[in-house]
Amino acid sequence: MPDGKQLADMQDRIRNHLARYIATDGADGYWWDTGSGEGKSPVPTLLLTTIGRKTGRSITLPLIFGRSGADFVVVASKGGSPNHPAWYLNLVADPAVRVQVKAEKFHAQSHTADSAERASLWPLMVKVYSPYAQFQQRTERLIPIVVLRRVGIRLLQSAT
Repeated sequence: MPDGKQLADMQDRIRNHLARYIATDGADGYWWDTGSGEGKSPVPTLLLTTIGRKTGRSITLPLIFGRSGADFVVVASKGGSPNHPAWYLNLVADPAVRVQVKAEKFHAQSHTADSAERASLWPLMVKVYSPYAQFQQRTERLIPIVVLRRVGIRLLQSAT
């Protein structure tokens, strides 16, 4: 686990990444160089906005993602920490989320992959970012895989 300085540096990198992504609609930030020297780099990222389960405020974070058909897939790894990331706990409390992929912004419904779905999605996500396999080895918790399914697409299509 990172020490205090490493954690502050990581938080600064995430804040910088988020600001660049928002300012450029993903032109700068969609591809993220993890800087870890591990796995494939750069990796694609999206912006996930959840509602804080304690604060009620919108919280947006960049996350590495994969695709499964029309769905977007993210991993709640927290680097193999024994605890789930806060964003995951937020979407468990309220599965309605907002997503931005490059300049495209949409609402989505999230769900944690069940065991059968996880069995097919885990190898996909390890292929996107190989350190996920080491993160799973670091923790006793089963790292959740989250599926983000776009909502409202039919309404948008029928309105045009």
